[in-house]
Amino acid sequence: MRVGYRTDDKTTTVRAAWLVLIACAAVSLVVAAMAALNTALPDIAADTGATNAQMTWILDSYTLALAALLLPAGAIGDRVGRRGVLLVGLVVFGAGSVAAIWVDGPTELIITRVVAGAGAALIMPTTLSLITAGVPTDKRAVAISVWAAVAGAGAIAGFFITGVLLSYFHWHSVFITFAASTAVVFVLVLTVGSSKDENPGKFDVGGSLTSMTAIAGVVFGLLEAPHRGWSDPLILVCLIGGIALIAAFIVIERRRADPLLDVDLFRNRAFASGSLAVALQFLASFGAFFLILQQLQLVFGYSPLKSAVALFPMVVGVGAFAMIGNWVAVRFDSLRFVLAIGIGIAAVGVIALGVFEIDVYWKVGVLLGVCAVGIGLSTAPSTTAIMSNTPLDNQGVGSAVNDTARELGAAIGIALAGSIMAAGYEDRIGPTADEARARLEKIDPDAAAIADDAIRGSMAGAVKVSDELPPMASPIADHITAGARSAFEEPLQTAFVVLGGVLAVGAVFLGWFTPRKVVEDAPATSDAT
Repeated sequence: MRVGYRTDDKTTTVRAAWLVLIACAAVSLVVAAMAALNTALPDIAADTGATNAQMTWILDSYTLALAALLLPAGAIGDRVGRRGVLLVGLVVFGAGSVAAIWVDGPTELIITRVVAGAGAALIMPTTLSLITAGVPTDKRAVAISVWAAVAGAGAIAGFFITGVLLSYFHWHSVFITFAASTAVVFVLVLTVGSSKDENPGKFDVGGSLTSMTAIAGVVFGLLEAPHRGWSDPLILVCLIGGIALIAAFIVIERRRADPLLDVDLFRNRAFASGSLAVALQFLASFGAFFLILQQLQLVFGYSPLKSAVALFPMVVGVGAFAMIGNWVAVRFDSLRFVLAIGIGIAAVGVIALGVFEIDVYWKVGVLLGVCAVGIGLSTAPSTTAIMSNTPLDNQGVGSAVNDTARELGAAIGIALAGSIMAAGYEDRIGPTADEARARLEKIDPDAAAIADDAIRGSMAGAVKVSDELPPMASPIADHITAGARSAFEEPLQTAFVVLGGVLAVGAVFLGWFTPRKVVEDAPATSDAT
């Protein structure tokens, strides 16, 4: 149900600004929590005794729960009221954060992360749908720009805040901060109004279960593939089964009178282009984060906090150009131009990170800035295209599509980068590991076997072995460090070039497929083209 506004009403303007502020505060919690534990993971592993596999799922269980539950959560918000679902999500997210403070082992911590991810799934789509349903039409593009900029840069805030906390406090302080921030946001959300679908129809249980299983399978397969290998039977079952379930979901939804998601919305080229552009943006940003953070910490020797600060060009670029990109796309009916050029610029920046020798930070900063300009230009217009072509009563589902595209893009980016890095490092590290083991066996045979596994596992493991060797073994430590760096740098460059290549192909496709206008002729109908 559309609400009328007086655009000159100062009270309405203030209320809209307040709503945007609170929605951005809520979504920043969700996005920051996706990234925060990357920095704290070494301390967590030391305290809880987590294995490498458990460390992976301390990070990824949150993302898996979030991605799988987004579509049903968005639909629930449309039906029962978006503010109420947001409040419930904050309670669940806060409970998962508080519980993490008292856990003793990695399994319990993983469970708390699943709980927090479920809460995040209730929070994320409701924040954007509250904005699109509650902000006057003439101010909606600016509001979406602000939301998109916060959602795009929130991961860096997570890196930074965690780095600051770990410089002074125990890793529990990360979860205490999230819990306290959630309580504050909960109180603030009580001050805003709600909105919902006036005629929601019957809730689509079958579609919800199918979508959750399909997305969980695909995301699990993508996240685990770099560790297990793409030919692992479990990975193949998850990816192939997930894709098959997506096809089944489309068939189910087309036959339902009240579908969870009107899949014909993807026939609307602006909606489909916006979804693809969002996925490409997060493929670029999270794939690049995965690679650059390793480069900064393992090659440049940066601390976690310094690494987070080094990513600030992304924050500045995305924040500044999100406003510009949306204004140009809406004002001049140039969605095609903005999306294609934005993703194309991001592709140039990512490819350049792989082509040029990155031996000093200023080169990283400049090329990160180039990536940020491209991502910033395209981030808000793509979200605007999705939400403007979604019926007003279904804004929660439209927001969930936007957020699901983000999660899938991030998972694909990490999977691509991680797989290329793992395979390339493994192919090149053998001679270094063999020589190091032979030399260490003369000193301590038992330690030599442990060191061999660590060196072959990753550059991080090799650096740890090198750092822990006694002064008398400094020649061996230097050999390990030099060999690991050599094995690390070439696949790093390859990964950047592959990620950038995917973006370049996506930019060309968007330049051909995307319509000129943000809103197509019939945005509220499922057969808009």
